[in-house]
Amino acid sequence: MERTKLLKDLNFWAAIIILLITISLSVATFLHWFNLRFQIGPFSFTHWLSWIGALFIAFYTPIYYVLKRRNPQLVKTLIKIHVFGNLLSGMLISIHYAQQMGRPAEFYPDLGTGLILYIVMFILVATGFLHRFGMLEKLGRYRVFLPHQNRYLHIAITLTFYIVIIVHVLRNVGIL
Repeated sequence: MERTKLLKDLNFWAAIIILLITISLSVATFLHWFNLRFQIGPFSFTHWLSWIGALFIAFYTPIYYVLKRRNPQLVKTLIKIHVFGNLLSGMLISIHYAQQMGRPAEFYPDLGTGLILYIVMFILVATGFLHRFGMLEKLGRYRVFLPHQNRYLHIAITLTFYIVIIVHVLRNVGIL
């Protein structure tokens, strides 16, 4: 995809807008410009947000993988759901992470698996964005870059996400 085609791609601009909104909401949450620290049942609101985001990623990713092979005619729709669903899930998880990082020192969380999980999610978003919009192909010195190498990295990081999310949940419910 040429640069001019990319700049005319509404999906590209929608993804950029979601990323900018994610950054804005995360900064606002971190700086306590609005309070999202309230309980819904036994858990905080931002925990519910992160669970919704993580569950979407965890369940839709294998569904996407299977459906795009069984129904190739649905690939365009499936990739849009994958890209925008994961970006919105990343937003929900980022709001939770910003709220956790913005806690006062006496209530500061143990970073452990949460930090690792957030880094993994960030790499997933970055590699997915680069792959979906063919960003590395545009850079002059990377013309020899094979697009599928990024896809393999994206898949490997996805597997890392599954391992870390399981450890994170088991650790935070007290099993590990």
